[in-house]
This record gives sequence, structure tokens and C-alpha cells, in this order.
Amino acid sequence: MSGQATGNGQAGAGSIESLYPFLYSGTTDVSAVLEQVRQSTAAKAEEILQLRRTVLAAEGERLVACARDMAARFAAGGRLLAFGNGGSATDAQQLATMFLAPGGAARPLPALGLASDGSVLTALSNDIGVDVVFARQLAAFGTKHDIAIGLSTSGNSENLLRAFDEASRRGMLTIGIAGYTGGKMAELDSIDYLFVAPSASVHRIQEAQTTMYDALWELCQAALSEPDNRRSRPDDPDREAGS
Repeated sequence: MSGQATGNGQAGAGSIESLYPFLYSGTTDVSAVLEQVRQSTAAKAEEILQLRRTVLAAEGERLVACARDMAARFAAGGRLLAFGNGGSATDAQQLATMFLAPGGAARPLPALGLASDGSVLTALSNDIGVDVVFARQLAAFGTKHDIAIGLSTSGNSENLLRAFDEASRRGMLTIGIAGYTGGKMAELDSIDYLFVAPSASVHRIQEAQTTMYDALWELCQAALSEPDNRRSRPDDPDREAGS
């Protein structure tokens, strides 16, 4: 059980004491505690920096290619549909919001978070089952021009696996963002692009995943500014009539 010590009096792996030993050492030396906090913070920052470097080295070129494919879908009138469970549902909503309402001079792009409608989620979960909460929405809303992005730390969520299969059947561009080694998502043929944050820490995985979809947004915006995509956008105000 988290928070309990082992038989030898030491904190068990995964316990609060093992994660933050400086809070449970019984010391009254504030300077020493602050130094331990500093060291812990610096170590965590170095972990995520190293993970981001690893992802960039392994996935940099594929991130660029994926963003170009996304830009082509948006230019053809497509939308982004993002989904995930728990913390990944929050990330999916943040991702959708970033595309829809980026602020500044960036171009807003149509996007929807599939975990944001409680009525839809509870109706599907109650009437059919939680495994279909995303697949059914993709079946209802998705078209061949759209983009489906699913986020998972483990890569094993059954409702994501079904969602990717449904999206692929409908000709959507499918993008998976996972952790660890990709889980069952790595076994799917229905995911066009799978990006993995290779870590066993959920915290570091989610931090790296945020960096991945931030990069996809920036690269997609850049790709949409290229002449070929500007000419093909149906709502481009500079587009010549009848072109």
C-alpha cells in the first residue's frame, strides 16, 4: 500500500516517503530540506529534458511528416478529433483547444475533444459500454478528411484501440501518442503515426506528450502557411474566385 514502510523500516517503492524522502526525514534543518528539494526538482527537469531529446532524435522527421499530412487534411476542410481517458482526456481537450483557439496571429483550426461531453460519454457507457465511447463518436462525426488523435500513457486503452480501428475504416488520418513502449497501440495497423515517449514514469510521459502535440501544432501551422496549402484551403480569403 502506498505510504507504508517495508518490514525493515524503510519506505516501500512508490510510497510518498520514497518519492519525497526529505519531507519524512524528521530533520529540522530547513536549509538541508530546501537543498534536497532543489536537487529533486533539478533531477526531474533533467529527466524530462533527456526524454524530449530522445523523442526528438527518434521522431523528429516523422513529426514533420505527420504535421504536413495534418495540414493537408485541414486544407481539404477536415477537422481534428482528439480523445483519451483520465489525464489523457484533459490533454486531448487541451490539444483540441490549442488548434481551435490558438490566440495571437495563429490560424484557428476546427477541432473537437471527444471526452468533453459528459452526456454523450455517460449515455454510451451506460447503454452500450465504455469501450465504444470514442469509436461511436468517430462513426458519427468522422469523415475521410478528418484527423483522429488518441492519447494514452500505457497505450493499452481498449476504447482507444477501437477508436483507431473505426477512424481508419473511415479513411481518417490516425495519430497515436503513447508512453512506455507503445503498448497495444504499437501492434495496430490502423494507426498512421504512433509517437512514443519511452519512459516508465507517467509524469515524464505526459510532459513529453505535451511537447509532442505542441510541436505538431506549430509544424502544422507552418505547413499551412506554405503556398500549396494556402491555395487549397477552401476558406482562404486570398484565394481567387473560381480557383
